Amino acid sequence: MHDPISTLGFVCNRLDRHSAEQPEEAVPPLDAPDTRLLILGGDRFLLREGTAIHVATTALLHAVERTETVFLGHWDGRPVFAASIPTDELPTLEGTENRSLDLRSIATDGVVAPEELGLLAVAKSMLDWHGRNRFCANCGAPSFTAAGGFRRECRACNAHHFPRVDPVVIMLVRRGETCLLGRGPHFRPHMFSCLAGFLEPGETIEDAVRREVYEETKIRVGAVSYRTSQPWPFPSSLMLGCVAEALDGEIVTDPTEIEDARWFDREAVSAMLMGTHPDGILSPPPMAIAHFLMRQFVEG
Repeated sequence: MHDPISTLGFVCNRLDRHSAEQPEEAVPPLDAPDTRLLILGGDRFLLREGTAIHVATTALLHAVERTETVFLGHWDGRPVFAASIPTDELPTLEGTENRSLDLRSIATDGVVAPEELGLLAVAKSMLDWHGRNRFCANCGAPSFTAAGGFRRECRACNAHHFPRVDPVVIMLVRRGETCLLGRGPHFRPHMFSCLAGFLEPGETIEDAVRREVYEETKIRVGAVSYRTSQPWPFPSSLMLGCVAEALDGEIVTDPTEIEDARWFDREAVSAMLMGTHPDGILSPPPMAIAHFLMRQFVEG
């Protein structure tokens, strides 16, 4: 039986992950036999014939300057590293066999296999984290990579820093036979989606759902139930998909929070998912958790 969650981008991943708990000797050399390498320049991965997994040949390792290299773990028993390179170096690797593409496009267009897409999410999140944490948050001194890239250490104050994940609630709010969808000013034209927002310190998932919905639409929410989650490597979030029950129906949008919000019935949401809405209103792509929540609503 088909699992609808498997259609979500970034959720499938057969990486045997490395971690900061493993000893330093568990990190293989970059030129170890059968090593695989992911290359990220800016926000674009280097692709070759529908894959971003390259054999780490000597020629490839010496072709460009790497600004950061992280050992991700093992993929089908082979060591896998991810490396970031200066954006202007990427064209030197492109040609008739290689091209580059940003991760959003790779995910939306299904350029690589679902399992590989999950691997790219790990690579991008890890490399982005290193790029933003060059200095110790405790004392401001330069920090250095350790544990294959799963930790950064400060030699000045001995602080250890670890990759972080930012939790985000994303919720489909129901009221009878309708659901609440909105659009932010940054959305592509005509697209409506589920409301979403970051959790705040000391906040439960349920309270974050209620707060975000009220802040954006002044709709009060009662019961909240969890559905599923999705890694979202832009730069490193975890989307927590929920369904919530509205206690009232009058929408008052805050233009600093959201551009528009409306109640849609099942027929309208179904048309959005199929791309046949009479007003041209669109849904997020199937790889997005909002699409999954909207489809669940349509299916009852």
